[in-house]
Amino acid sequence: MEIRLNSTLPGVSGTSTLSAPLHNRDDAPSFAETLKEVFGKINEMQLHSAELARQFATGETDDLVRVVTASEEASVALQLAVQVRNKVIEAYQEIMRMQV
Repeated sequence: MEIRLNSTLPGVSGTSTLSAPLHNRDDAPSFAETLKEVFGKINEMQLHSAELARQFATGETDDLVRVVTASEEASVALQLAVQVRNKVIEAYQEIMRMQV
């Protein structure tokens, strides 16, 4: 698939071409597989954060910045996943309210 962009910005001239490969539906992972992979990564982040907190509490490490950073990354990832879940549920409910 090829997309052509004509520039209308001042000082920029010419045409740009973006090429994107077309994927067969057989190659693309399913929505469920994608969600499972993402939630698996979030779970790994949570476990890593908990392990770093345990190490800090037992004195195995004194790198507080690393502990707090890992904790915040895991927290933000979980919050994002919850918000995406809420939007998917909201979209599903909206579809179900449509009259055919």
